[in-house]
Amino acid sequence: MSQTITITKEDILEQVKLSFKIPDLIEEIIIRKVIEDAAAEVDIKVEAEELQKVADELRLAKQLNNADDTWAWLKKYSLSLDNFEKILYTILLANKLSQHLFSNKVEPYFFEHQLDYMGVIMYEIVLDDEDLAIELFYTIKEGEVSFYDVVHKYVPDTELRRHGGYRGIVRRKDLKPEISAAVFTAKPPQLLKPIITSKGFHLILVEELIQPKLDDKLYYQILSKFFDEWKKQQIEQIEVVKTL
Repeated sequence: MSQTITITKEDILEQVKLSFKIPDLIEEIIIRKVIEDAAAEVDIKVEAEELQKVADELRLAKQLNNADDTWAWLKKYSLSLDNFEKILYTILLANKLSQHLFSNKVEPYFFEHQLDYMGVIMYEIVLDDEDLAIELFYTIKEGEVSFYDVVHKYVPDTELRRHGGYRGIVRRKDLKPEISAAVFTAKPPQLLKPIITSKGFHLILVEELIQPKLDDKLYYQILSKFFDEWKKQQIEQIEVVKTL
């Protein structure tokens, strides 16, 4: 026999409290209000055609391919059209404010820290045994076995093993200092002698070094870094009065 349960706004608020989500929600409210106030101070405007573009991007990101998908998504999250427009408005306002505040700082920051954004295409095996790492290094070096074969024998991680130890493009700032020092003085393609870190003994095949380039992706990463730091500073300066 089916049962009907009525859920009220009060029930939802109580569950939010019981789920320890109040602090996170308060922080999100503060950020939204701070962004709105800061944007108003510098007279940032939002145009209808800009909202439409953000709406299209959001629907694409959420895989809302038609009107029915969009209505179902709104219903799932108990959102009205006004709520949806408010979401779009907040996203766009934040984007425009971050550009206004920090767009002129991105390029200087990139050139000052461009060494941190150097990249490497590399393959890696991490071993627990130093003697084994050294033995495998010379075995690969002498062509008795391939790096790929060693990966398949000694790498426990299934996905990493399937990709032959491929780590993708790794930024210099994301590598441990002892690894980056060796990697970025390599002459690709080059197999490096075992490098010891707290994780073990690393056998690394350096395929290619990539010079940093301020493309759109990196531009927005740096812009987001500045904006996140700014939002954190704003939160620290605000005294919150709760009326729950």
